[in-house]
Amino acid sequence: MLEYLSRQWWLVALRGALAVAFGVVAWIWPDITVRALVLLYGFYALVDGLLALAALLTGGSLVRERRGWLIVEGVAGIAAGVIAFLWPEITALVLLYLIAAWAIATGVLEVAIAIWLRRELRGEWLLALGGIVSVVFGVFLIVRPGEGAVAVVWLIGLFAIVFGVALIGLGLRLRRLGGGLPGAAAP
Repeated sequence: MLEYLSRQWWLVALRGALAVAFGVVAWIWPDITVRALVLLYGFYALVDGLLALAALLTGGSLVRERRGWLIVEGVAGIAAGVIAFLWPEITALVLLYLIAAWAIATGVLEVAIAIWLRRELRGEWLLALGGIVSVVFGVFLIVRPGEGAVAVVWLIGLFAIVFGVALIGLGLRLRRLGGGLPGAAAP
């Protein structure tokens, strides 16, 4: 798994960059409408899900044991994105629950993968941190739904930026580790 992740480090970093971009856009336009937020979130979730499935398809035998996790994460992201595109007029409350469910599901999966990855990589914590932040954010949205989607744009942006930075850090760390793996090409 570590060999595969180090070869595909750019997918992890790209997912992080998309999350940061989503967060920055949410901060630049805090008065964004619920419809625009739904579409922006839908795009991010759809691309994130597609990237998870791309990792599954390009991983070959290296991801054989983790196919289930990648499928669940990919399908959850794609489903969340498609739902957002099909029903852009959904209420702020439904949007919050959709984002909360996606954040919790993704966070739990990322923590589980990080725990599994610790067997191969000592001291790995960036993926777990991103997962924990995701779960905490999802729970917060469920506990405080009255704030509405527009009122929590800043929190959504903050979550996306923190999660994205954690993924970018993990991607860069995987890139550095790739050069030290057996069979890795010398620069």
